[in-house]
Amino acid sequence: MMSCVSDSSRLNKFLRERYLNLPQGEFCQVTYVWIAYCGMDLCYKTRTMDFTPKTIADIPEWDIIGQTEGFSTEMLLAPVCMFRDPFILDSNKLVLCEVLKNTREPAESNQRNSCNKIMEKVKELHPWFGMEQEYTLLGVDGHPFGWPRLGFPKPQGTYYRCVGADRAFGRDIVECHYKACLYAGIKISGTNPEVMPSQWEFQVGPCEGIEMGDHLWMARFLLHRVCEDFGVVATLDPKPMTGDWNGAGCHINVSTVQMREQGGIEAIEKLRKRHAEHIRVYDPNGGEDNKRRLIGCQVFSSINDFSAGVANRGASIRIPYRVAQNKCGYFEDRRPAANCDPYAVTCAMARTCMLEGEEELK
Repeated sequence: MMSCVSDSSRLNKFLRERYLNLPQGEFCQVTYVWIAYCGMDLCYKTRTMDFTPKTIADIPEWDIIGQTEGFSTEMLLAPVCMFRDPFILDSNKLVLCEVLKNTREPAESNQRNSCNKIMEKVKELHPWFGMEQEYTLLGVDGHPFGWPRLGFPKPQGTYYRCVGADRAFGRDIVECHYKACLYAGIKISGTNPEVMPSQWEFQVGPCEGIEMGDHLWMARFLLHRVCEDFGVVATLDPKPMTGDWNGAGCHINVSTVQMREQGGIEAIEKLRKRHAEHIRVYDPNGGEDNKRRLIGCQVFSSINDFSAGVANRGASIRIPYRVAQNKCGYFEDRRPAANCDPYAVTCAMARTCMLEGEEELK
């Protein structure tokens, strides 16, 4: 029996196209996207504008009913980054927003605000980031997409970057998401099947500074919307299946002007000193999610120990072989969980590797 897909995905899509192809005159649909109060989910709502915005400055703020400390309250959506809409096409827009309180202070879930301040402090270092987002496809019943109803698929070992109907489950979703990101203007740089069946990865970057978080969050939004069309779910759970099945991470690749020069990889020693602090910000639950994933095997490092190695996928920090030879370039931190907040991760990375302050990471 196949995985369960949503009822909505079975609706007649040809009828939908009839309406989407109607002319809309000079009007523009602008979809505001923001991070929910929990810090993990994404929300959206759409408004009509009587002109096509050219820059983010053309997009007005909007109010929402948010939730803070258990009470509903009015919040503000402050537009920060604009993309083309791959679902209803040009000239319609997707707009990523920060959530602000009515006092204009950042909401509790707003990690972008503080991250942007740090990125301003280190902008002369031109920090480049690339993040590798892993995710797992599920049916709407929570069962891994393409897995047999009773029992399990063949053990891991034949799925990683492979082709074939018995190995790659959900490729249509992956390809459609890739195209949607390219159309939107997201800096997606690649994709591949992962070790566990129904698990995939896409990469975003290189991005400089705050752009990393902006582009990854919008890429996640597009992923969930594409999956909605196909009637399946993309989970960012760091360990969606118990047992001898791989978890899901969001590895981050880091480089600055200094690291791109001879002897620049010394920043790794700074990370060693703050291992525990980084673990706390590498998933939205203070490291509790990563406890299920960073178990010291299955090419995952131990959550309790820091390690670094050349071409070592089982280390906390992997130094590519060519980088080790050249003694400059970039490194990969393999600790962030799939459900991490990229603003929190890049902010922590900048504070540890690019600033000299000893303030505790939060």
